[in-house]
Formats: sequence, structure tokens, C-alpha cells
Amino acid sequence: MNTKGMNFVSKIIVLNILGIILISCNNGHREKLAVENVSISSEYDAVSEEQNEIETPNITKLPDNLKIIKSASLRYKVKQLKKASKEVNVLINQFQGYISEQRSQNDLSQKENRLIIKVPNHNFTTLIDSLSIIAEFIDFENITTQDITEEYIDIQSRLKTKLEVKERYETILRKNAKNVEDILATEAKLGAIQEEIEAAQGRLKYLSNKVTFSTVELSIYETVDYKEQPNSFSRSFFSEIKEGFSFGWNLIKQIILGVVYLWPLLIIGGVVTYFVKRRMIK
Repeated sequence: MNTKGMNFVSKIIVLNILGIILISCNNGHREKLAVENVSISSEYDAVSEEQNEIETPNITKLPDNLKIIKSASLRYKVKQLKKASKEVNVLINQFQGYISEQRSQNDLSQKENRLIIKVPNHNFTTLIDSLSIIAEFIDFENITTQDITEEYIDIQSRLKTKLEVKERYETILRKNAKNVEDILATEAKLGAIQEEIEAAQGRLKYLSNKVTFSTVELSIYETVDYKEQPNSFSRSFFSEIKEGFSFGWNLIKQIILGVVYLWPLLIIGGVVTYFVKRRMIK
């Protein structure tokens, strides 16, 4: 009885030891997996951050104070010149532009309209894209830009300096000029500096207008069936009869008008003839 009880207790102890060993192994495996998962996650996050840094480019924004003069020269072939001209006018009005010059030219092979368009700078590209839609064929599109920022800033700086000089001369004229010579000399200096100021202001205004409104030189044309111009023209018989009647009627009118214009001479000639005949009779 005692032997059987001891065997039973021994079996229970062995089973408990085996269970503890299995639990510890499982916990170790889970910790290893957790460590590996943490390591993989951290590495993935690091790679993701590197990819985001690579894929996001640094875009350099252009300065807002740039002064750019934009111009374009366009030549388009269209199906119907009259219809295309109306569409061009609609687009110009839509984008707040205006036509500063327009010329039309027709010959034996084509009809053409040439326009110089002024459009606000911010609508320049949009207008060109819209105009290209009406073209059946694009001969060329030449677009140029001119950066005048340096010149503009330089003129502004010079103008500021000249205004300060003018202010100093005005102060001298009010406070320090005590005789006629000083007054005349200061006024001469003021006159010269004022001319320079006006010239600089005029140049700034011209450049500002050039920047504000871009120029588009547009030429649209329609081809027509070629007709050779004849060297000479022959008139028909009926046209000659018509011309003869016209010539005769014009001759009659000229005779009547001549009599009307010369009536004083006719009267004088009649009177002279009358007296001459009377003397001859006597």
C-alpha cells in the first residue's frame, strides 16, 4: 500500500516538472518572437522614413518680386478664317485682354489676319493654350521671357536716392539760400535732378506695363483654291455698248455744264456781234 502511494506521488512530481519545462520553453519562444517583431517593426519604420525623405522633393519657390516680361509669336492655320477670328475675340475678352493692332491680308492662295494682343501676365499661358485649340495646323509657337528684375530694382534704388537728393536741395533752398546766386544755383540743381527723377519714373512705368501685360503676336490664315491672275481682260459687245451710252451721256452733260459756266462770255459775244453787224449795215 505504501509502495503504491509512493509511485503515484513520484508520477505526479515528474508530470509537474515536465509541465514547468514546457511552459518555460513556450515563454522563451514567445519572447524571442516578440523581440524579433519589435526589431522588424523598428527597421520597417526606419526604411519608411527614409523612403518618405527620398520621395518628397524639396521644391524651391520662386520669389514673388520677380519682374518677367513674357511674349509669344504664334502662327496657326484654320479651317474658316471668319469663324476663327470670332473665337479669338471671345477668348481675348474672356482672359481680360485687348487687341492693340490688327491687319488683314488676302492674296490668290490664302486669307490672313494678324493681331497683336495684350493680355494680363497671369493669363498669358492660359490664353495661348486656348488659342491653340482653334488651330487646324500649328506652323510655330515661339515663347520668350525676359527677366528685368535687376534693372527694375536698380532703377528703384536710383530713384530713391534722387528723391533724397531733391529733398536736401529743397531744404537748402528754404533755409540756407540767402542771396540770389544761391537761389538760382539751387534751383538749377533742382531742375536737373527733377528731370532725372521723371525719366526714372517713366522707365519704371514702362517696365511695369510690360510686366503687367504680356504681348502675343498671333497670325491665323485660311488657304483658298489658287486662281491664276489673267494678264489681260477682254470686254464683251454688250459691255462696249453700255460704255458707249455712258460716254455719250457724259459728253452731253459736259456740254450743258460748259454752256452754263460760259454764259457771261456767250452774252458778251452776242452783244458784240450785234453791234458789229449794225455798223456794217450802216
